[in-house]
Amino acid sequence: MLKIGHRGAMGYAPENTLDSFAKALELGVDGIELDVHLCRSGETVVIHDSRVDRTTNGQGKVREMTLGELKDLDAGNGNPILTLEEVLDFVDRRALIDIELKAKGTAGPVAAMIRQYLESRGWKPDLFLITSFDHHELKRCHELIPYIPFGPLLAAKPLDYARIAQAMEANRIMPFFEFLDENFVQDAHQKGIKVITWTVNRFDDIKEVLAMGVDGIISNYPDRLFGFN
Repeated sequence: MLKIGHRGAMGYAPENTLDSFAKALELGVDGIELDVHLCRSGETVVIHDSRVDRTTNGQGKVREMTLGELKDLDAGNGNPILTLEEVLDFVDRRALIDIELKAKGTAGPVAAMIRQYLESRGWKPDLFLITSFDHHELKRCHELIPYIPFGPLLAAKPLDYARIAQAMEANRIMPFFEFLDENFVQDAHQKGIKVITWTVNRFDDIKEVLAMGVDGIISNYPDRLFGFN
């Protein structure tokens, strides 16, 4: 069962920061989840929201700011906003990287960067996972790098369980844990699709989804995932 830290280990450090990713690695995670947007100067930056207001001391839309302007902001406890490349270099194959595409246009740059790390930096395809609520952007990324695992994020229970992932030829599906049940997991497994659920923080909820047979859990407190299996 994959143990994945949400935005690093955001229960213990500011989300999507070097401190958060370092904490996740310290806790021994199998994977680190992060979010990406494009900024005005073209770089792929690691931040959850389309605006910087909630997570930094600044204001404005990420896509309207240059990397230099973003780097001047404090993302919490003195941490800067990071580029995807900076995170990959820091993690350096010590954990799987779950990249959530947060905005239109992220598929191409993310695919290009992943190819670079596969071809010249010794990474393997199974060290990446691409996810998104924007299933069109996710499909575009899959078409560019079809050998990388990917899965649609779901915020509600679909009528046909894992049919969405099957229709996309996805090998993962990423449902919100509150809409998950044993039938969903069994249906996905019968279709050859793994189930990774988010964001599960309470011990009782962790035990419940584990009993359903999920293949991975994303948590703000990834250390809570240890000791169950």
